[in-house]
Amino acid sequence: MGEMVSYATNGGTSEGYLAIPSSGAASPAVIVIQDWWGLVPHIRSVADRFAEAGFVALAPDFRHGQPASKPSEPRQMLNSAQMDEAAADIAVAADYLAGRPEVTGKVGCAGFCAGASLALWAATRSERIVATTAFYPRLPWEAMRPEWTDYAGKSSLIHCSEADGTSAADGVQTVRRAIEAAGGTCQTHDYPGTAHAFFNEDRPENFDQRAAATAWARTLELFRVKLG
Repeated sequence: MGEMVSYATNGGTSEGYLAIPSSGAASPAVIVIQDWWGLVPHIRSVADRFAEAGFVALAPDFRHGQPASKPSEPRQMLNSAQMDEAAADIAVAADYLAGRPEVTGKVGCAGFCAGASLALWAATRSERIVATTAFYPRLPWEAMRPEWTDYAGKSSLIHCSEADGTSAADGVQTVRRAIEAAGGTCQTHDYPGTAHAFFNEDRPENFDQRAAATAWARTLELFRVKLG
């Protein structure tokens, strides 16, 4: 359904996978943020699913065509400077989407694992991003230094696996309190018995069909209410 596109960033060019609803109707937009591994088939399929649900979806390629080959490799890339660069790229992606003729309404952001934390952070870096969804966020906030006050009037949704400590985990509680203190809203949902990456069909050892379906329905509900 989608295709690779290029768009101008701060001092350069970025690429991403763009999926557009087949209806041709002007639609709100969602940025899909990859997990550790990069712009892999799972992330592209999520963008396609958003397009099928009526959203213009863009999945930026932060690894520039080079998916990670082992777990240690992507973790080595996640220093503060690279997180700042990724957050800036997300803000540029939001501007790019807002300028496309197919896009009307507002922009949301959905992410997975490390990308989930980036998705939550994105709303502090772009006025255009007004709703965020995080699937099992897993990244220390110290590497991001977010200014949560920019969340006023915005909404977030966090899907928490049992293996990651559920919504009681310190990182989840930190962001929930900060977003609510800023005047935003933050919903958290626990999925009992689930492993990290329970939404990823390409990881059958972790995939949980029932939890994934529930999390997806909740995500679409949030974006349809907040972005239309």
